[in-house]
Amino acid sequence: MVHFNWTQLIPGVGHDYVHVATAVLASTFILVLGITAKLSLGTGEAAVRPSGKFSVKGIFEVFTELVVSLSDMVVGEKGRHFVPLFAATFFFILVNNLVGLLPGMTPATDNLNSTLAFGVFSFLVYNLYGLKEHGVSYFKQFLGPVIFLAPLMVIIEVISHIVRPISLGLRLQGNMMGDHTVLGIFLELAPYGVPVIFYFLGLFVCLMQAFVFTILTMIYVSMAISHDH
Repeated sequence: MVHFNWTQLIPGVGHDYVHVATAVLASTFILVLGITAKLSLGTGEAAVRPSGKFSVKGIFEVFTELVVSLSDMVVGEKGRHFVPLFAATFFFILVNNLVGLLPGMTPATDNLNSTLAFGVFSFLVYNLYGLKEHGVSYFKQFLGPVIFLAPLMVIIEVISHIVRPISLGLRLQGNMMGDHTVLGIFLELAPYGVPVIFYFLGLFVCLMQAFVFTILTMIYVSMAISHDH
């Protein structure tokens, strides 16, 4: 069953490009929010002083502190170099997920094309950082611990790496589509009162899926730059 989406009113979008339009709208919102947060920092001592009230700056501080602590825990001493990447990944996926909670909107993460693109992005990033850290020696990770097992280990490692972006995309899309479907069903069955429970459940799912995607990206980056091989 095809549901109406507000982005279909945009000329040229139709049903096939709803996820593209939603992703563009979410990206625009994030860009505006980021500029607002940057302007709210101020200058000098005010820029580094923690926000004492609820504000755009305060919201970004909470998310940044969360990502920094997770990066320190997962990646280690080099983790803070990747905080901008992890924070951007978390916030971008979170905002795209949250769009689905708005009546008449479908999240871009409800579409497999979008989520696979996110997975491919993560795949390219951690491999590029691995090459940057180790150079050509990065490919030694594919050979395994002993040389006579190298032919078998190369096949296993290549398959393992190829599966990662696919699993990231399928997990995110499956969970978001399921959450959106459940919410839509209860909105039709009982449009008053009952859906509030599922909105809170949807909010939890949105946060959790952004968290899971980001933490897996952290793990992949950590493994790629690690010297314990």
